[in-house]
Amino acid sequence: MLPKNILLVDDESEFLETMARRLRRRSYEVKTALDCAAALAEVQAGWPDAVVLDVMLGDADGIECLCLVKRVAPRLPVIMLTGHASLQSSILGMEQGASNYCLKPIDIEDLIERIIIACKEAGD
Repeated sequence: MLPKNILLVDDESEFLETMARRLRRRSYEVKTALDCAAALAEVQAGWPDAVVLDVMLGDADGIECLCLVKRVAPRLPVIMLTGHASLQSSILGMEQGASNYCLKPIDIEDLIERIIIACKEAGD
């Protein structure tokens, strides 16, 4: 399955706006969430085909949010992003069901490729 609806979750609004604009230029439908609660509402509504989730959020740890998302939608692909390289958080994220783990800033084409791969793997 190729993704169409992508949910971006980050507490940095400028980052969200920039990434959303870049994805929309490439014909993706994009919604953004500044916190885990807003992200969970979108996931519970069944909207996203994939989630791009920052490790550091204002209202929750990104790993905690990942666990909540996976509880609601176990097969939903989630790509974790961080501005701070941490082997421990990447291992923990992958153990909790993240599809991939990337460092910010990430090239938009690289992110799209990782989202597509995660969605294909989730569809298997």
